[in-house]
Amino acid sequence: MDVVSDAISAVRIGRPSSHRARVAGTWCSRLPAYDGAGFHVVLEGSCWLLPDSGSAVSLGTGDVVLLPHGAGHVLADAPADRHAVERAVPFERWLDGHGLRMATSAPPADAPGATELLCGKYRLDRSHTHPLMTELPDVIHLPNRIGRYPELRAAIDLLGCEIGAARPGTGVVVPGLLDLLLVYMVRAWMADGTADGSAGWPAALNDPVVAEALRVLHEDPALPWSNDRLAAQVGVSRATLARRFTALVGRPPMAYLGWWRVTRAAAMLRDTQEPLDTIARRVGYSSPYALSHAFSRLLGTTPGRYRTRTSQ
Repeated sequence: MDVVSDAISAVRIGRPSSHRARVAGTWCSRLPAYDGAGFHVVLEGSCWLLPDSGSAVSLGTGDVVLLPHGAGHVLADAPADRHAVERAVPFERWLDGHGLRMATSAPPADAPGATELLCGKYRLDRSHTHPLMTELPDVIHLPNRIGRYPELRAAIDLLGCEIGAARPGTGVVVPGLLDLLLVYMVRAWMADGTADGSAGWPAALNDPVVAEALRVLHEDPALPWSNDRLAAQVGVSRATLARRFTALVGRPPMAYLGWWRVTRAAAMLRDTQEPLDTIARRVGYSSPYALSHAFSRLLGTTPGRYRTRTSQ
């Protein structure tokens, strides 16, 4: 197990969705805020992303933008004033062809000024978002630069070939590629954060002591961990571990472990039919009662109510 995979898996639910569109001329489309994460890739041409809060972002061919908290925003051919933004066509109408035109009725490939976009959404359960995901900014812009983010570029190329093509297996390939794309976008943000010396999770996963402590806690949260045992596992004193871990992760090691155990339990309640006593043992609690107490304290609901709500 690794922290980035776990952070994404803990909150991602359902299947991601994606659309490919080609437009030209003057256009402006609104995407309201939603309970998930969204992304846009400019396959050809250029456009502007105008977030409801924050500065406009100019996007060129090959640029990727991730909105990890589902912030409302507008896509447009050019920077727009307030009145133009208010008249923006709802995104669903754009995709239906009532506002802007999709690929099937779009301008020809050689139309001047045409822009082609790959847009997608991920459904997320934010009741127990991993702090790594919480730390992500509202808008992550990953410009297209030669030699940067090779895995991300490869995933984009593959998605561009698959989406909109009636090929055998596309229904399996596209969701898998979209999952890869989310991982690569988060990786790219972390790599940039490490390169510019940012604190927080990029620094935590680049610190050998903290990264190793996180790795072993994620790998087997059911072990009877203690501060002494974890410090011995990573080869430092208890005081050193507590200081470095708390400074970079934002909470002491055992507090993080308790939160992670409940988060793993929530994912199992949502995604499996395992009985509560089995889930309790697998995440490190001696009884269903002990898990229920921790679950209610951290998430504000009981395991049974959580399972019922997330299964609807």
